[in-house]
Amino acid sequence: MAEIDIRSLGGRLRGRALAPGDDGWDEARRAWNLTADQHPDGVVLAEGVDDVRATVEFAREQGARVAPQSTGHAASGITSLEGTLLLRTLGMGGVEVDSGARRARVEGGAVWSAVAPKAAEHGLVGLSGSAGEVGVVGYTLGGGIGWLSRKHGLACNSVTSFEVVNAEGDVVRTAADSEPDLFWALRGGGGSFGVVTAMEFELYPLAEVYAGMIAWPAARGGDVVPAYLDWIEGLPEEMSAWVRFLTLPPIPQVPEHLRGVPLVDVTAAYAGPEAEGADLIRPLLDLGEPMMNTFATMPAAGLGALNGDPEEPVPGLGDGSLLGALPAEAVDAFVGVAGAESGSPLLSVQLRHLGGALARPADGGGATSSLDAEFALYAVGMAMGPDMAAATSAHVTKVGEALEPWSAGRRYLNFVDVPAPAALSFDDETYERLLSVRKRYDPDDLFRANHEVAPAV
Repeated sequence: MAEIDIRSLGGRLRGRALAPGDDGWDEARRAWNLTADQHPDGVVLAEGVDDVRATVEFAREQGARVAPQSTGHAASGITSLEGTLLLRTLGMGGVEVDSGARRARVEGGAVWSAVAPKAAEHGLVGLSGSAGEVGVVGYTLGGGIGWLSRKHGLACNSVTSFEVVNAEGDVVRTAADSEPDLFWALRGGGGSFGVVTAMEFELYPLAEVYAGMIAWPAARGGDVVPAYLDWIEGLPEEMSAWVRFLTLPPIPQVPEHLRGVPLVDVTAAYAGPEAEGADLIRPLLDLGEPMMNTFATMPAAGLGALNGDPEEPVPGLGDGSLLGALPAEAVDAFVGVAGAESGSPLLSVQLRHLGGALARPADGGGATSSLDAEFALYAVGMAMGPDMAAATSAHVTKVGEALEPWSAGRRYLNFVDVPAPAALSFDDETYERLLSVRKRYDPDDLFRANHEVAPAV
């Protein structure tokens, strides 16, 4: 393939087009996950729909591909950007809230931390994940599970319309009554079908939640994890609760006595009154005096900070899977590979309780309509240098292997942080339909996504 003359695109843009070596090149190609060392043939910093259209048209002319990306949280799932233009959409971050319709409209580069305060002005909340700085569109294309998902389901099934630049460079509006196959595919089928430049989705009335973390020394894991599994059996769908082994980093935001201390914690959020929530968590307090208990009533807009995910770009290595029911043998495996005696170098190994609305196929839902699993497992660690990266990667793999006997048989796109076929996240019928939609809307494989929907080669 001939060298792409990216600078000739600059005159067509309101934003910028950069080639390797240009001022600002390294910052422009940098993903939020710093372990993803991206080397595209060019980077476009888009500032509007016309920039996206121009980039798609230019790529076709040059015989190049286009990889849309806002923050780059999931960039480690892309194997290569050779022959590709990296289309960064962070400059398209507009957010509008229609309080009467209980809907939000966001541009393709918007992040959840920009949505939450605008929705909160009207006592509303979106179905965000566990981190406020994650891009709304990318998160939703992959499904979207968070603190309110057991009550309201996957975020992708609350979408009412997308605005998409297709492979021809045309702007297409897709909804239940307009381009319904594309609308179906975009809701949980990933980013293989076009560039989403805007999205509209439902908001839900909720001003406050009762939420927080209870943490014990990691050595208590053999008691805490089984107790957690017993406790969640009777929880209402308004309560979401996750258990994890956690080692907090030695940073100023962490109290000094907890820095570098291995913990086991249950973090939860209850979309209801404090008195009811306090009653629900009482069995956890019966486990004994915790090292930390932060439960309190908080604004629903603050849920993006509850899990303690980093707010700035970091080098992280992680991966996850979906699990079925966990018998005593699975608990032993989880504690053995992640607990106090495991030698784990990881920052966090977490089990997220699913069920509720997540288990019920959404009425008119998308490609990911529900999750047929009891838990989502996610393990992650830091990779500050080659030795740390190697140890982290090896232990992430070890965690996955230890819990593999209880796999639900599918993967969840947003928790797959290594290159892996999208087919692993869908049943055969769903994946065949996704392939059909891809062939119709992008027959020349113009768009490059992490975990592409594409025939095996």
